This record gives sequence, C-alpha cells and structure tokens, in this order.
Amino acid sequence: MIIDEQVLQDRSAVLAAVGHHPFARHALGGRPPVRGYQRDGAVLWLVPPEHGPAGCAIGPAGPALEICVALATDGVLRSGHRLHLPRHDRGLLVDRLAVAEHSDWDFHWTDTSPPAQPDEQPVVRLTAADQPALAALVEESFPSSTSRPGDPRVVDWYGIRVGDRLVACGADRSQGDIGFIAGLTVAPDQRGRGLGASLTAGMTRAVLARHDTVGLGVYTHNVGAARLYRRLGFTNTLPLSSIRLA
Repeated sequence: MIIDEQVLQDRSAVLAAVGHHPFARHALGGRPPVRGYQRDGAVLWLVPPEHGPAGCAIGPAGPALEICVALATDGVLRSGHRLHLPRHDRGLLVDRLAVAEHSDWDFHWTDTSPPAQPDEQPVVRLTAADQPALAALVEESFPSSTSRPGDPRVVDWYGIRVGDRLVACGADRSQGDIGFIAGLTVAPDQRGRGLGASLTAGMTRAVLARHDTVGLGVYTHNVGAARLYRRLGFTNTLPLSSIRLA
C-alpha cells in the first residue's frame, strides 16, 4: 500500500514533484483538481476518467507500476481506466494487473520555432465553413485519428489548400500553458510533396505565438513521422506506454 507521506494533494504539488515537466504541464492543463502519488522517483497522478486518461506518470517504470498495482488493489483504478505510463515491457504486469490494451508512443516537445521548409505551403486557420471538407479529409486519410471535428478538446483546426481543395489538416489541442498539436494528416494522393512538413512547421509557429512550449505525440511504429518531427525541432522525447485496464 502507499503510505501517506507519498501522497501529493493537488496539481501544484504534482507539478513541483516532476519539476514542471512539459508532459505533466500538458496532461494537467485545464483539468480538475488531482491527487498524486510518489514512490522511488516515480510520480503518478489521477484525474476523473471523464476528463481523459484516469492517470499519468513520470519517472522509473518499476515504481510507477507498483503504484498502479497498489491503487488497483485498493479499488481506485478499475476496469476500463486508461493510463499513460513510463515506457515498459508488456510482461511486467502479467499476473499482477490485467491489461486489455497496450501501445508505445513518444511525447515530443520543442520551445523553438522550426526553420522555413523548402517550398513551404501556407497554413491557414480553418473556419466553420470548412467542417464538411475537414471531416471528409480526416475520414479518408486518418480514420483512426482521435482528433475529429466537434471534439471539445480542439481549440482550432489548421490546414493547407491546393486550389479550393483542403489537402492537409491538423488540430490545435493546447490546454493550460502548453501547446499541443495532434491529428496531423495529408490526403493520400498529396503525400511526398512536403505538405506534412509545411503543416507541422506552420502549426508549430502559430501555437508558439501563444505558448512557450509545443508538444505532440507519435506512435513508435511511425518512424517517418518521428524523423520529420525531430528535423523540425521536436528533439525532446519522453517514452511512454498507454494501457487500458481489463
């Protein structure tokens, strides 16, 4: 069980414990009061699951998983809860915590405006009139995206047009004092022309005009996207594993 001295009572205590890490600033931004736990260098915090993942953690994977097991034993973490945890091998929780889903991804961030891209195309903020074209583009080019028109987490949508056609788009899902871009995609027949670089660079500059740091997430299997993001300045990386409890 987790002893009282390891309990962090609010958001400010959690942020202080993780050194105001950009991932924590993003994950905690704009969310309700939290409760955190600290053990052997790991910090895990909880929020009501209706506001996103039920919990996130930073630090060594072993102690973070120990906190998860203890909270599940106490009934605080339950079936269906999602967690963003330090990167770990799937086998570490076998026979200790039932996991229905596991995926590995990286949180990247930058505080530097990216360089101009060769033949960079203009990125524009989209309006309500663009919603039908936006929905069609996301469905065609990124049907598994968790960022879609109407998502309340999206502050603004940005895109690139070729003529009258919307051919690339991305979501500004900034919250709190950290910028965050997500759901970046390019129409299949327009790929290989540098539009992904144009979109990422343009959105990063737009969001950096309002925030001191911009983050994004990419699955580890998406090697090409990760290479592009690093080239554009997203060289800071936090390896994470996301799980859903069975």
